[in-house]
Amino acid sequence: MPIRWRLAGGSALLTLVILCGFAGAVGGLTSQRLHEDFERELRDAADLLREKITYTAPVPYMGGLNLDGLEPDLAFYEDGSTVVRIVTREGILLKSTVHTKDFGPPRKRSAEEDGYRVETRQLRPPVADEIVPLPLYLQYARPLATVDATVARLRLFLTIGVLSGAGLALLAGLMVARRAMAPITELTATARKIEQTRDPAERIPQVEADDEVAELARTLDGMLHALDASRAETEDALRRQREFVADASHELRTPLTSVLANLELLAESLDGEQEEAANSALRSSRRMRRLVADLLLLARHDAARQAPHTPTDLGQVLVEAAAEVGVIADGHDVSIEANRAIVDGARDELHRLTLNLMENAIRHTPPGTQVRASVECVDGSVRLIVEDDGPGVPAELRDRVFERFVRGVGDRGGSSGLGLSIVHAVAESHGGTVTIESPTMNGAGRARGTRFAVQLPLSHSVRPVVGAQAG
Repeated sequence: MPIRWRLAGGSALLTLVILCGFAGAVGGLTSQRLHEDFERELRDAADLLREKITYTAPVPYMGGLNLDGLEPDLAFYEDGSTVVRIVTREGILLKSTVHTKDFGPPRKRSAEEDGYRVETRQLRPPVADEIVPLPLYLQYARPLATVDATVARLRLFLTIGVLSGAGLALLAGLMVARRAMAPITELTATARKIEQTRDPAERIPQVEADDEVAELARTLDGMLHALDASRAETEDALRRQREFVADASHELRTPLTSVLANLELLAESLDGEQEEAANSALRSSRRMRRLVADLLLLARHDAARQAPHTPTDLGQVLVEAAAEVGVIADGHDVSIEANRAIVDGARDELHRLTLNLMENAIRHTPPGTQVRASVECVDGSVRLIVEDDGPGVPAELRDRVFERFVRGVGDRGGSSGLGLSIVHAVAESHGGTVTIESPTMNGAGRARGTRFAVQLPLSHSVRPVVGAQAG
């Protein structure tokens, strides 16, 4: 949940608790006061009615009283809710309003009966001719539903008020939290932009206020300044290192060429153990020359030193590379399909790319294995395929096969681990890609073979002609 929602929700919840407590207290006190007022008015009305009842010349009637002498007339209280009854001690109804209920014999001065509040008062009629009339009682009642309805409306209004207050507190909290979180949102957007562009030179927007958010913005901005300076120093050091490696590799080629020439002359003039020692040194020197050439190519790629590109027939390059690996085929069945395909590139680098792929296939497959290579034009691009039916690339090396100095098990002495790195670098410098595709499945259901696919853009200066083959 976003922080602004947590802040606003906490504020609304606290407001809800406070309003609930306030509404409970106000509702309880008001409800009690309404009931007390209702009961007081009922008592006062009962007392007033008893005082208003007068008696005129009562006439004895069966030991009782002529009720026609009672005044005022009870019809005055016919309001549909008030009930007035005159009863005997036994609860015999003598006179009442038209709207009446049976409350039974009089008991308490004030009581609740069947949803009514009943006030009971004793009437004292005068004595006529020394005949004591029956004791009479006045029952004055009103329904509790009226005050209960008022209390219910009060509770409804309080509930609506509490919920409305909590809702307004939530909206106000969201507005305040959004305004407070706006600088942090802006900082987040800037940080995300820096993450996408990887440019620490981007500046953090300064917050006008002088609070914790402004302090965070200043701290982040200072951190980016430091990272930008560190990045510039690192890039400068790496640039000098790449230039040094490229220059050193270039300078090493001349003395190595001189050493190789002298070793070749020396090996021809010696015999026996001395000749074998000279040939061993010659082999090591040749390997060193190739390693220096590989390092020079990679260093040029890292330093963005691109060799001049000219229209080059990749099919012809494949033919030349196949002829060169033919002497080291060591019993492998090498076949090629070299269609004419013109690309813009450096011929020597493309030759190294093709040669490395074919040598890699021969070096990592047993004698008698088939190695196939082909060049074709597909959808406006040139596709170079080199595949074999050997044991395939181990699963743990598939994701790292194009990294530098990565070699398979048992290949520590026969390879420098730079061959496929050079393939990747050359393909990238020519605007192309190289991928290792999924191996095929043999009859036993096991993965067999390795397939490398290099895709390069077709040259726009020469229209490709497909059909010329060599192999």
